[in-house]
This record gives sequence, structure tokens and C-alpha cells, in this order.
Amino acid sequence: MSKKIEPLSDSDWPAEIAALNGGFAGKLNVYRTMAHHPGLLAAWAPLRQHVVRDRAMTDQQSEVVILRTGHNLGSAYEWAHHVTRGRAVGMDDARIAALAGPLEGIDEDDRVLAAAVDELFANARLGPDTQEAVTAAIGKAGMFDLMATVGFYSVLGFIVNSFDVPVDDDVATRLQADPAP
Repeated sequence: MSKKIEPLSDSDWPAEIAALNGGFAGKLNVYRTMAHHPGLLAAWAPLRQHVVRDRAMTDQQSEVVILRTGHNLGSAYEWAHHVTRGRAVGMDDARIAALAGPLEGIDEDDRVLAAAVDELFANARLGPDTQEAVTAAIGKAGMFDLMATVGFYSVLGFIVNSFDVPVDDDVATRLQADPAP
């Protein structure tokens, strides 16, 4: 049974990271939970900027990697949030649903990325053939960003899974109206 560590409310937000509450960190329960460790959240912000905004992958490629990572982690929180984000960047539900299934059922372009995610989880490394395939698909910088994305979202998955972080209300509302695949 997980110990429940609640996302911090605005009134409990640490003063030393007050500036983060008005940005990304104040918007999501995962970061409100991470705010129990202000130093970690402050250090997290620049990496988040790169992984989420400044990466070498397209929005859809990034969502493929994040959804497959969430699937590998069994993270309902990450899956729910990234179903909505995947939809927002133009991914259809069949494509999203495929990312929770066997590699054989995934579109060829997405399969390269999903297989790389699976290989990182299984072996903690990308073998030479996978490196070659990923580099051909998204470039060398993209390959590094894929690995950074898996690591980044694994940490978030560990937090939400360990502390039963609730899916944010706006995401839950959207998925109630249009359920996740």
C-alpha cells in the first residue's frame, strides 16, 4: 500500500519556490507533490524545459515516447495526461491505444520509438541496432532526447505511482467526456 503524500495547496506552497507555483509546477498534481522537496523541484525546472519544450523530437514523437513510458510504468496518471496531450497534438485514439499493446500492433514509425523505450526498460541501454534505427528516425540529438524523456517521465511515474497522485481535475473531466482508449 502506498503512503499518500498529497499535492501541496497554494497555502502550503514553499516560499523558496514561490515563483514556480505560477508556472508549470502549480498546474499539475505531480509537481505539487514534488514540491514537498523544493530543491528537487527547482532543479527539475530547467530539465523539464528541455525535455518538454526544447527537445529534438516532434510533439507527436515525444508523446509516443511518453505514452509508451507511462505504459511500461503502469502509470494511470501519465497515461491519462498524455492521452489528452497526444490528442491535442493530433494523435488519434487508435494510434494512442496501440502504444499500450504489443510492438507488432504499432505503426512502423512509432514502433521504432516504442521499441527503444521497451529496450531501455528491459536492458537499461539501447543496443547498436536500436541506436541506428532511432538515429535514422529522429537523429542523434533525438536519440539522446528519447533517453532523457524516458528517464524524466520514469521519475514522474515513480512519484505518481508511489504516492497515488490523483489525475488532475481538468484531465479527468476531459477523459470522462471522451474516455481514454
